[in-house]
Amino acid sequence: METLTESKYSTWYHPYKPAAAYNKKVAYFSMEFGIDQAFNIYSGGLGFLAGSHMRSGFELKQNMIGIGMLWKYGYYDQARNDDQTLRTDFNEKHFDFLEDSGIEVEVQLHDNPHVKVKAYVLKPEIFGTVPMYFLSTDVEGNDHLSRTITNHLYDANEVTRVSQSIVLGIGGAKVVEALGGSEVYHLNEGHGLPAFYYLRDQGVKKNQMVFTTHTPEKAGNEERDARHLNRCGFFGRFLSEQELQKEAVNGGMINYTVSALRMAKKANAVSKLHAKVAKDMWKDYEGTCPIIPITNAQNQNFWQDKTIKRTWERKQEKAYKKRKLEVKQDFFNEVAKQTNKIFDPNVLTFVWARRFAGYKRADLLLHDLQRFERLISNEKYPVQIVWAGKPYPYDFYAIDIFNHLVNYTKQKSNLAVLVGYEINLSRKMKYGSDVWLNTPRITREASGTSGMTAAMNGSVNVSINDGWIPEFQKNGKNCFVLPEVDYRLPHWDQDKMDADNLYDLLENKVIPMYYDAPEKWQEIVFNGMDDVIPDFTSRRMAEQYYKKLFK
Repeated sequence: METLTESKYSTWYHPYKPAAAYNKKVAYFSMEFGIDQAFNIYSGGLGFLAGSHMRSGFELKQNMIGIGMLWKYGYYDQARNDDQTLRTDFNEKHFDFLEDSGIEVEVQLHDNPHVKVKAYVLKPEIFGTVPMYFLSTDVEGNDHLSRTITNHLYDANEVTRVSQSIVLGIGGAKVVEALGGSEVYHLNEGHGLPAFYYLRDQGVKKNQMVFTTHTPEKAGNEERDARHLNRCGFFGRFLSEQELQKEAVNGGMINYTVSALRMAKKANAVSKLHAKVAKDMWKDYEGTCPIIPITNAQNQNFWQDKTIKRTWERKQEKAYKKRKLEVKQDFFNEVAKQTNKIFDPNVLTFVWARRFAGYKRADLLLHDLQRFERLISNEKYPVQIVWAGKPYPYDFYAIDIFNHLVNYTKQKSNLAVLVGYEINLSRKMKYGSDVWLNTPRITREASGTSGMTAAMNGSVNVSINDGWIPEFQKNGKNCFVLPEVDYRLPHWDQDKMDADNLYDLLENKVIPMYYDAPEKWQEIVFNGMDDVIPDFTSRRMAEQYYKKLFK
């Protein structure tokens, strides 16, 4: 493979001739990318998804580049206090594999018109991605405050958070200009919205701008005071009162999603169900573009164990089971290292692992403690359960759930809570689990992708029928799905009904089948792999983005 040379840094460069079907230049903006454990600047699903997209773009020889942020302290490093509860550590990161691209641009932030933004390049040959440019304000010549903007992913300080959007959006757009411009500008979620305002002023046409909305959650659809954003430099220039009124909604607010939907020629939601939910959410706002579904997916080459893949392709049950025991043991070595508990690879093992957020209900299994205790102490049908995931460092409700689980599981030999849920641990858990639990309140999970990579490795999904699951599920044949409850009911009632349904499903179907009908269980395992590949691989997704969104 040809390598990058100094002279190529500041031009649109790929180490391959783009394939004819993917020749259109696309710049993909995202606040986070989860590409490799060695490059831990992501918080969760959005990053994992974007990282898989960049890998598949490379595999398909797409004419795409990624634009992201170089977070000096990453998201945070998840550790433990003395009593094993959650501790958030902020450690400085050094990534020697990134190189200075030679591109430096300026953005205006608040009253400072000359904040420098430097672009570092991640060459395709490092991790097998399309070329990517990561932006930092930690640059010689910037004042102290400006240098700290790119310290923390999703900084809790409101003004810093707005500045981050400006750096990604306007700084990123200027970097793309320095690379010769793009034919399509794609915002992965609304964080980089200032790019659209800036590009519009530079004469970039509506049909060159596209947008992906990722969540129905209020916190994921940012909304801020229009006048304040104007003072911050959010729009790339100072808007007049009249111009501002045109952009504002909901009594003087800028809703990032609404603005993106108005400026883009087309947008996509991240599952078929999410497209319905999103259309309904934004239907009352005038001038928004069409929203189509392109279901999220993950990169098979990166996430699927090679031996498991081989045994599945050849339908070799014995070889599959042998490999499954090996990867379970590897996973359980991590459990032992963190919790001093010795798990048994022959015991049915459940995993609940993803970002810790209230609506995802990590503690749903503990809803009826009497019933749960009965389930975990059944000697005929033993089970092991492991939880992992990172709450947002200032989401104290989610942190409380995490710590409650830590305290509850301490004295239970077959339950464990792990810290450090990043790419490596995620992979171990997907390889080593028998069942992947997914328990969000219905309609709240736009897509969810952890269950896809779990299924690629033979872990059976037990899930609420939300996000991507309705497109995949054949209940009892490739996964197990809980009966749908009415999402309009009070949370209290939904949680009670879902918990009761979950206990029923586990006690009467899932657990007995694993022990009493292993042939049937193995059939479900292989069916899950058949049905998740290729439909829920990012190869399919990256193809669809070009055909349906970028075209």
